[in-house]
Amino acid sequence: MRISFFDTHRFDQKAFTKANAQFGFEINYLETRLNEKTASLAQNSTVVCIFVNDHVNEKCIKTLAQLGVKLIALRSAGFNNVDLKAATNAGILVVRVPAYSPHAVAEFATGMLLTLSRNIHRAYYRVRELNFSLDGLVGMNLYQKKIGVLGTGKIGQIFAEIMAAFGCIVLVCDQVEDRNLIKNPNIKYADLNSICREADVISLHLPLTPQTHHIINQEKIALMKNGVIIINTGRGALIDSKALIAGLKSEKIGGAALDVYEEEENIFFQDLSNKILQDDQFARLLSFPNVLITSHQAFLTKESLEIIAMTTLKNIGQFKKNGKVDQERVVSVNYLQTP
Repeated sequence: MRISFFDTHRFDQKAFTKANAQFGFEINYLETRLNEKTASLAQNSTVVCIFVNDHVNEKCIKTLAQLGVKLIALRSAGFNNVDLKAATNAGILVVRVPAYSPHAVAEFATGMLLTLSRNIHRAYYRVRELNFSLDGLVGMNLYQKKIGVLGTGKIGQIFAEIMAAFGCIVLVCDQVEDRNLIKNPNIKYADLNSICREADVISLHLPLTPQTHHIINQEKIALMKNGVIIINTGRGALIDSKALIAGLKSEKIGGAALDVYEEEENIFFQDLSNKILQDDQFARLLSFPNVLITSHQAFLTKESLEIIAMTTLKNIGQFKKNGKVDQERVVSVNYLQTP
């Protein structure tokens, strides 16, 4: 079985080549991203393997179907970049890696919060320039602060538990309550508006669906405490960037730590150091001293890459064997109805 592997990076190829020793698939590694213009590169492949910034719309899927592609294997948990309805209509199965290393993302979110709340990133650059002044580096304790967590899937649960271990009061929000999570006396469920009004820190761990798109917007920011810190390691479009910038400019928002950005497709995973940044909105975010941005790397640990590679290839192996994949790893149009 031949796999066209799009948006390849060195860390991908290393992990997948190692894992593929157990499967023996023919993998055609491609640096280009999959979209309607590059779909023809999947010729002679039964499977395409894609990442978060590949853009698989209806036109792309039609081309893939004409080429004989039967399976789209996401090497990520997110699936908002695939037109699931078009895939279903074309008879193409879509599968993903629902959980690779939730600890990796939750720990990274914690690191971003600590870095931002204690100005560690600014202090690092000062010291390298032999500036040992502490002026402007006053931070805040996390102990006894109210931490809002939107989304209590595996990542959100772990992040909530980490914050509870810090001695924080953790307010969590999800459509379905997890009984084990609320056994912790420092964690309780609350509605979104209550979290916006009460939390000192809000961390996003939601999938991107039509219902969660711009869940943090001008209206929700207006409810928030002055000086609130917002952390996003979920999906970029959970936050309305224009509203975020307005909140930062007015100092309503005290800081933002972003591992994702809603227009990241044309920016992240590339070296643009010798080019002019064309995204004025992103450039404005970079200009704030209280904004910390990383390039969608929360997942990037050795352990995560190993799990992603093995799970993805197992999905493909199951499909090769009987045309089916375990239901928990199949993405269908029903996901579009997720609140």
